[in-house]
Amino acid sequence: MTGKVVVNRCMSLDGFIAGPGDSMDWGGGRALADFVASADFAEVAAATGSMLVGRRTWDVGDRMKAEEPGSVDYPFSGPMFLLTHRPLDPPNPDVTILSGDIDDAVATALEAAGGKNLEILGADVAAQCLQGNLVDEILVYVLPLLLGDGIPFSPPGAARVDLEPLSSVRSGDATILRFRVRKDTDDG
Repeated sequence: MTGKVVVNRCMSLDGFIAGPGDSMDWGGGRALADFVASADFAEVAAATGSMLVGRRTWDVGDRMKAEEPGSVDYPFSGPMFLLTHRPLDPPNPDVTILSGDIDDAVATALEAAGGKNLEILGADVAAQCLQGNLVDEILVYVLPLLLGDGIPFSPPGAARVDLEPLSSVRSGDATILRFRVRKDTDDG
């Protein structure tokens, strides 16, 4: 069985995946895991075999860990791939640095997932994957707040992507939406 390429995002109701300055403060010092039922969070993590993360998302996560230890707590243990042209300083032996072609990066990380899903994290990496027709599903945790400004789910000027709803479930204070990406099948 081959895993799927899944863009995994949390998002405010007004469509922002992070606030101004890449802030991931979802209100009252609550982490994403505080909004979602732990069983649902664990189920998604268990289906994930590897992650492909963008550099800005990686840097924001590092900043959050430094400012608030324990604020980034996702029950995932598998290969981590960082798509970047800048090496980590200091290097992290648990992270494989990839650069170059998005198709190659996704193929490498998906193979390492061992039949489980490849989770895509990061606005730019996700946009590249969507534009390259590489994404199978989008998983969105819609949080009950309006940020008013920040990093939008999709960058301005991105091409249209048609989706098929798969599921919608309430989990804690969040609503989890899952969509299948409709692939281009026009050969002519």
